[in-house]
Amino acid sequence: MVLTDTAIRNAKPADKPYKVTDSQGLYLLVNPRGSKLWRIKYRIDGVERKLSIGAYPEITLAEARAARDAARRQLAHAIDPNVAKRQARIEASIRASNSFASVAEELIEKKAREGLAEPTLEKMRWFVKLMGADFGKRPVTDITPQELLHELQKHERRGRLETANLLRAFASRVFRFAVATARAERDPAQLLIGALTTPRVKHFAAGLLVW
Repeated sequence: MVLTDTAIRNAKPADKPYKVTDSQGLYLLVNPRGSKLWRIKYRIDGVERKLSIGAYPEITLAEARAARDAARRQLAHAIDPNVAKRQARIEASIRASNSFASVAEELIEKKAREGLAEPTLEKMRWFVKLMGADFGKRPVTDITPQELLHELQKHERRGRLETANLLRAFASRVFRFAVATARAERDPAQLLIGALTTPRVKHFAAGLLVW
């Protein structure tokens, strides 16, 4: 008999863990302390295995069934769902380490080792903050010229023309570093040359923005 939300809610803890089955390998493991964990039982190469897909109610019955169906599709193509899950985690970790903020910080550390003046390093760190936390989390490979322009135009609309142009130049430096270290294939900031309003020329202290 397939599970219902009512049956799941009524499943009470016992002295030992027990299973409440749904269908096609999906079941709920009810633990003595009250946690209810979704599991999928499957076989590959004749060996029985289990796939963890989360806890109820964070993962609903409908979501658990969708995960089961996705796992069954993987099995139909001789893909082990547990292996696919681990690979997805690894890829997510790699993408996180290749975020704009992470690559920018690596560039700043490199410039520090090369002896760049501390005021300039602080200026670069300030630029990273100005780009915003959400933008900073984006993988460098996923950022488009349109997305970058949207961020830069926020400063332009506030009358910060000089800041917007300096940020574009800094972003270009970060993307070129990502390309040089084989983590990106292009510099979207380069494509935005001429897209921003050019501010009136101001003179900076010598060496302040020489990277």
